[in-house]
Amino acid sequence: MSPFLVSKAALRFGLLALATSLIVACSPSEQAAAPAAPVAAETTAAPVAAPSVAAVEPFPRVSGSYWIELSPVLVAAHSFYPQQLNVGEGGIPRITANLADLATNAETQILRESLNNPDLRIIATVTESFYRLVARKSAGINTLADLKGKRVMLPRNTSANYYLVAMLATVGLTEADVTIVSLPPDAGDVLGMTKMSDALLAGEVDAISIWEPEPDDALKQLGDDGIMFQDRSVYREVFNLHARASDLADATKRAAIIEFIRAINKANEAMKADPTPHWQHVSSVAGWTAEEIAVGWPEMEFPLHIIPDMLDVLEVEEKWVAKERSRTPRTRDELAYLIDRSVVEEALATQ
Repeated sequence: MSPFLVSKAALRFGLLALATSLIVACSPSEQAAAPAAPVAAETTAAPVAAPSVAAVEPFPRVSGSYWIELSPVLVAAHSFYPQQLNVGEGGIPRITANLADLATNAETQILRESLNNPDLRIIATVTESFYRLVARKSAGINTLADLKGKRVMLPRNTSANYYLVAMLATVGLTEADVTIVSLPPDAGDVLGMTKMSDALLAGEVDAISIWEPEPDDALKQLGDDGIMFQDRSVYREVFNLHARASDLADATKRAAIIEFIRAINKANEAMKADPTPHWQHVSSVAGWTAEEIAVGWPEMEFPLHIIPDMLDVLEVEEKWVAKERSRTPRTRDELAYLIDRSVVEEALATQ
């Protein structure tokens, strides 16, 4: 057995610190009276002249949701940035709270948190993650259409929630056609989210919608009774790196941010050649075993450049996020200001 593998019980104990992270990192609340966002095209401003990274202090405070998707950030901070950095747990609300300068989150969450903090910007796409729906055949589910009237467990108001919505739409169903079941409560050192596959096996729900590695665990537990639905053309999580526009306009802070993006690029190159030597560090921080990282790895891609259709993705998902809070969706022009492609372009052009 690899020295990097630990028991699932030990994993769940290690994930106890994440008990509040799903709320903080995956579904931050919206404020009814949020500040108005400026209307602007995607940022393509000329780079700010910056000093050498060797002169840049303090180094950026980096935060991220502790999922497998965070691997390039963890490896960059540990092995490729000029100064070894700790990566704190949490998403973009930590930037708003001034607890981080850089933070990751799925694309659904900047649509929420940018109402609280219009200064937030998407500056790189760390990971594209392809989700899976897992269901029980014994619940009468053999096609996506069979989900109608069934109980689906997922973390509400997250990208996993939106994935279900997107998949249902392909067969003419809506969220109202299924019964959404919230995650089980945390129990001691076991988080509710890691009990989704157990609830599915026990017949407490009929299907689950979630990111890796829980779908793999569910399929293993269900055996021949399990069925998986995935369509990569319908949806993929866009796990982005974010920063403040005000920091990007500051030459010293921008230099440190650009150097960190370069470090992510170096991490990607190293893991493209062979990711396995880096999984020990990812496991030690995020808590997933090397085996779980390995099974989730094929469900991910690591582009770093902001995906070409980022604005299209935001425009479509904004309608769903706005409906949750009974507010008017922002227009395409109003959403464009959230994207700043100049940072990653500068970082990779001058590496």
